Amino acid sequence: MDISVIIVNWNTKNLLYDCLASVYKTLAGLSFEIIVVDNASTDGSVAMLQTQYPRVRVIANSENKGFGAANNQGFAQMQGRYALLLNTDAVLTEGAAQKLFMFAEHHPDAAIVCGQLLNADGSKQNSVAAFPTLLTLAANMSLLEYLFPRRYPSKRYAHREPVEVESAIGACMLIRKKALDEVAFFDERYFFFFEETDLAYAMRQAGWRIWHVPDAFIYHLQGQSIGRNANARIEFYRSRYQFLRKWRSRVYYRLARGLIVVRLMVNTFLTLSAVLLTLGRLMDLREKAGVYLKLIQWHAGEQKDL
Repeated sequence: MDISVIIVNWNTKNLLYDCLASVYKTLAGLSFEIIVVDNASTDGSVAMLQTQYPRVRVIANSENKGFGAANNQGFAQMQGRYALLLNTDAVLTEGAAQKLFMFAEHHPDAAIVCGQLLNADGSKQNSVAAFPTLLTLAANMSLLEYLFPRRYPSKRYAHREPVEVESAIGACMLIRKKALDEVAFFDERYFFFFEETDLAYAMRQAGWRIWHVPDAFIYHLQGQSIGRNANARIEFYRSRYQFLRKWRSRVYYRLARGLIVVRLMVNTFLTLSAVLLTLGRLMDLREKAGVYLKLIQWHAGEQKDL
């Protein structure tokens, strides 16, 4: 079998329905199976699958195991030579999966291949990511992308050919099963965020390569939703610290954490100043300030050495 499509779902029944529709519509010419791992949804997702998509293999968890652990359940049962990981808010366009598959077939050292994520209006989303380093944590990432486009490829450039990258965004990526078996599945200590970054780092350490195919388009409908969610931002910080502790020295981790906290405090000060200058009349600024204050509170009280 060519591809095992693996989708992790948690209470996104309608998005899941559309995502699956795009899979069946666009994967012509490839042999594939679909595995949906449901993380204890309460919105009728499993019932919908049973009635609307009876051919889909469903793994129904009794609790929310997180992104990495749930995908690992799919990896353990997959029959394809590649796993195509899709978020439920991802919609494949015609030919996207085939382009990822054919690139991987012609590049046997490619462990992970990703396409170009799009917003609903067709504008580009970031589809690749750099590994967190002292430089990326201290500097503005947009500036680094502008100054060093080959080192930090991004959506700002119209890539015409596939480009090697450090890591892919997990909304849609093709992963070679052989690389998974040789290196590792997802590290389940990450509940959400940085699982794909961690896996890509392990793959590259083992000699595999990660690629971005810019003309394979995938709509990612909710890719911008993290910004104002304090709990999600806390989980992001927790996962980033986990990555740094796992792959860097203790001294490096301490320096990186210090940089992160300093930047967070500066951003908080600037945002609170803007709230005061506008007399609190702008809701967006008030919400942003509230998120920053919760992040500082978490760092001060709850964030311990991981």
